[in-house]
Amino acid sequence: MLGEHGKGRSERLPDNDRPVDYVQSLDRGLAVIRAFTPRHPSMTVTEVAERAQMNRAAARRFLLTLEYLGYVRSDGRKFSLQPRVLELGYAYLSSVHPWDSASPLMESLSTELEENVLAGVLEGAEVVCVARTSRRLVTVAVYVGGRVPALASSMGRAIIAYLPENEAEQVLERAEVRTRHSREPIDIEAARQDLADIRRRGWSVMEGELEEGLLSISAPVFGPQNRIVAALNVSAHGNRLSREDADLRIAPQLLDCAKEVSRLFQAR
Repeated sequence: MLGEHGKGRSERLPDNDRPVDYVQSLDRGLAVIRAFTPRHPSMTVTEVAERAQMNRAAARRFLLTLEYLGYVRSDGRKFSLQPRVLELGYAYLSSVHPWDSASPLMESLSTELEENVLAGVLEGAEVVCVARTSRRLVTVAVYVGGRVPALASSMGRAIIAYLPENEAEQVLERAEVRTRHSREPIDIEAARQDLADIRRRGWSVMEGELEEGLLSISAPVFGPQNRIVAALNVSAHGNRLSREDADLRIAPQLLDCAKEVSRLFQAR
């Protein structure tokens, strides 16, 4: 479901909103790491500078520092990430959310449905994939760490629908209002109505959010105090999954799995 989004840059706060102890060099160093994506796994200094939105001299200093620390490597012309960057993401996955414990539940559902199952969390106005199964090869880039605009995805809407009203409105105000493959803008008022429908129905469904013909179903995951924390997703093309099948077969099993994952979060 999730693919590369944007140009690898961070969603920075306006200068006047930054805390007094804000360290700009750390922000820029992380922007260099984020510049690398599945579509841009190996880049020159100039390419990194462009994607991280900084001048070439600064990008070169950050890259050489990251190379010294073991986070990137160079072949003399291009730089690429080293496996050590996985430590940064693993710290989140292992200490904040029990996705390791949820993995057997997701794998079981994936086996029953014969489809991939993904988990995503909301970050700003985007959804970030934090866990997935690998039952099927898919044409849409799907990987842990991938992002998609929240409002243009069933996972995003499954999360936004259960946010407190003021938080949901903040996401809507910042949301990217176009789907991935279409230039047609998303109707915000229609999206608000869909969020109300999701709360009533209990799950979200969208067609053609990332690719034409792709049907995507998502269910909310709740944590302590019954607060929304994530969403589980199943996506497939129309030749494998019809809307009727999504309603009658996929959604009930996906909801059951999401409830089990919610119990893990709530117990933690």
